[in-house]
Amino acid sequence: MNFRPLHDRVLVRRVEAEEKTAGGIIIPETAKEKPQEGEVVATGTGTRADDGKITPLDVKAGDKILFGKWSGTEVKVDGEDLLIMKESDILGIVG
Repeated sequence: MNFRPLHDRVLVRRVEAEEKTAGGIIIPETAKEKPQEGEVVATGTGTRADDGKITPLDVKAGDKILFGKWSGTEVKVDGEDLLIMKESDILGIVG
C-alpha cells in the first residue's frame, strides 16, 4: 500500500461483521451494523507540540482497536474500503 497518514491520523481496516448471532440466527446484510473494531494499517508521525517536538502515537500498525460508531472518514485505497481517523477517536487497544 502506498499511503501514509499525516500527523496524528490513523488508517484503519474494519474487521468483518459476524454473519450469525450467538444463538445461530443469520443476520441479513441490510440489518448488520458496521463493526466498531478494526486493525491499524498505517499511522502518521505524531502530533507536533508548540515547541516543535513530535509526540509519537500510542498505536502502531497491526494493533486491534475499538473506535466510536461515527468516527473517521471512509476512503477507498487500492480498491479497499478503509477509515482515516484521528488518534483521539480511538477508544482503546484490544488485547
